Amino acid sequence: MVDIVLASGNQGKLAELKDLLRDVPVRLRAQSDFGVPEAIEDGLSFIENAIIKARNAAAHTKQPALADDSGIAVDALAGAPGIYSARYAGEGASDAENLEKLLADTEHVPDDQRQCRFICVAAFVRHASDPLPLVCAGIWHGRLLRAPVGAHGFGYDPIFYVPDRHASSAELAPALKNTISHRAQALQQMVQALRGVFQSADGLE
Repeated sequence: MVDIVLASGNQGKLAELKDLLRDVPVRLRAQSDFGVPEAIEDGLSFIENAIIKARNAAAHTKQPALADDSGIAVDALAGAPGIYSARYAGEGASDAENLEKLLADTEHVPDDQRQCRFICVAAFVRHASDPLPLVCAGIWHGRLLRAPVGAHGFGYDPIFYVPDRHASSAELAPALKNTISHRAQALQQMVQALRGVFQSADGLE
């Protein structure tokens, strides 16, 4: 059994990943268990920031680490908010404030030009200086609504309309969302990759 540090203190994310990794011989622990400080996410892409967070957790714990970075990209805004999704309305902004700013910034965008996508990149490093991190990505295509709908989820879920489900992400049952979302896609790929890493005793050498 190998310990892996999750570069997050989010208990919901930890539980979700533990379930996905249940058949892999690893034990997942949150970086908050080790007092790991938050990484400075100064990359210019989801990939860079996911790797930065994974390296940060690995450096402070001396253990393999897994991280993800995600956000929403709106075509009419040239891909914004993108990597700044969590702080679109400013540092420390709430989900509601970020959502309201995005609705205000896209108020002028016609209904037929409101395409958007949720993006998630997951990164795994065997150690802090790993020269070849494992990287997996998931993309969930949708359309931006003009007002929040639904009570589930978080972040931009209430204004992310999923055409093939005829509902917003926030209207979907959590169990369903967790099988089709951008994060689910990325993490399902990562689970398969980690199975390959840990199928032999020398997987981390």
